Amino acid sequence: MVIKVFLASSSGSTAIKKKQQDVVAFLEALKVDYAQLDIACNEENRMWMRQNVPEEKKPSNGIPLPPQIFNEESYCGDYETFFDAKEDNSVFSFLGLAPPPGSKEAMQADEEQHMVENGTHAEETNEEGTRRDSIEVPEEDRNGDAHEEQEEAAEGAEEDEVAEPEGNEATEGDEEAEETGHAEEDEEQDEEELRQLEVDQLLSSDFIWMVFHFPSLHPFVSRSDIP
Repeated sequence: MVIKVFLASSSGSTAIKKKQQDVVAFLEALKVDYAQLDIACNEENRMWMRQNVPEEKKPSNGIPLPPQIFNEESYCGDYETFFDAKEDNSVFSFLGLAPPPGSKEAMQADEEQHMVENGTHAEETNEEGTRRDSIEVPEEDRNGDAHEEQEEAAEGAEEDEVAEPEGNEATEGDEEAEETGHAEEDEEQDEEELRQLEVDQLLSSDFIWMVFHFPSLHPFVSRSDIP
């Protein structure tokens, strides 16, 4: 395969001359076989270059400027794309050529290939691990712990149910004792009120004289009770 560099030997543009010199000098430094095709002195070269540069790569006026680079009939790019490939150490890939052994581009390609192989190996390992994890476990083994937990929960619920009546009995006993205490207090209060009522009656004016002169007639009232 021959690399074709289309350039203008008699260009009046200093920028175009500098770009052409950069491309040629770098190809020679890489010892890449190439051919210079002058479009200034050869109308056929000029027309062929314009026709084979892809439309999306042409400038707005539709006329591509040199230098333009081809690998046989395949378009590689212009100076800007060549410069980007130069900065990325990928000129051989840009030209569609295999990088020579020991070059930076070859070492980069080996590293990328090694990374791809490692990534593929890692994916295969992950897939194998996934297959192992997806091996069906017997239902008894999967549900063994769940059944044990359910049985323990059922036993705990039964114990709570058994313990509940005792708590209820204790509560009922407390309620009965409280009701009995209230009843006794009510009886005592009634007796006290009855006694006070009897004293009030005895201390009425109708009985004062009798009790005062005859205290033995009523045992519940003494002279000290009479005002």
